[in-house]
Amino acid sequence: MTDYLVFFAIQALIYAVVCLGLNLQWGYTGLFNIGVAGFFLVGAYAFAILCGSPAAGHLGGFGLPYVVGLVGALVAAAVVAFVAGMPTLRLREDYLAIVTIGIGSVLQLIALNTGWLTGGSQGISGIPRPPLPQWFGVGRNVPMLTLVVLIVLVVYGALETMVRSPWGRVLKAIREDETAAASLGKNAFAFRLQSFVIGSSIMGLGGALYASFIGYISPVDFMPLLTFQIWAMLVVGGSGNNKGAVLGAVLMWAVWTGSGSAAQALLPPDWQVKGGAAQIILIGLILMLMLILRPRGLIGEERVVSHEASVSPARRKREGPADSKPGGVAAGSRPLGRP
Repeated sequence: MTDYLVFFAIQALIYAVVCLGLNLQWGYTGLFNIGVAGFFLVGAYAFAILCGSPAAGHLGGFGLPYVVGLVGALVAAAVVAFVAGMPTLRLREDYLAIVTIGIGSVLQLIALNTGWLTGGSQGISGIPRPPLPQWFGVGRNVPMLTLVVLIVLVVYGALETMVRSPWGRVLKAIREDETAAASLGKNAFAFRLQSFVIGSSIMGLGGALYASFIGYISPVDFMPLLTFQIWAMLVVGGSGNNKGAVLGAVLMWAVWTGSGSAAQALLPPDWQVKGGAAQIILIGLILMLMLILRPRGLIGEERVVSHEASVSPARRKREGPADSKPGGVAAGSRPLGRP
């Protein structure tokens, strides 16, 4: 049981890293990115090519150090995001979502059809784990869990510092009213591009951790369903709050794996093939309930009030202290479902 919980925690925290990247894009900047799986794919394949063992039929086998592979995954995802973002980030809302869906699908098709680069449908195997010592008396996955926890803490801390800085406040201003931000001299496109590139590189880091943990990747691991899962995690946890992104990743991965195990245990063999559809339906129902009952998620965006702002006593009494409502946000902040 302990080994399973460790395995579960590693996967949940890897998705938490990806969810943090999406939260920077959507929660703080309002970028509707539906191509999450594509940037996850780029990071995974970049790491596999840089650090994997020699194999005939596809590029790779460089055997570079583990840290170099992680950095390479970050850089590769950032480069792809920059190239894709330059012509597309001037689009808004639904149009940006349509384009990013296409970006994710194109990257998945490239991985499927460029056998010389990615191994095609056969994928890449023999991807190394981090060279960590195996502690006596614990499972082989515990050192990997320790590494993933440290990376989640570093990413979380870095993002918290960034979004609470003047740079992060500009992102929120652009999210709320891009025209008003531009009137104050802020280059909205430049800030949107920066957020898109940084968030996508974090997704690539998550892909590298996934490839290292599983040891094998193929194009079928990066279908649009993965994007749906990450978005469900962020919606349930609460966008605009990094703690909510991590919480949502853990909770929704528990729901996903728990429902899959329940389907295998309770359904007859002839019906188990439909268990995947039942999982998607369950996640959809949870999303519907969350958007109705807690549209800002379990841990919504923190309310932020300027030190110079004056709040009337009547309004203060009506709304309560800024930190008394986990789901509360500042006046004027957008609902979860709209940028």
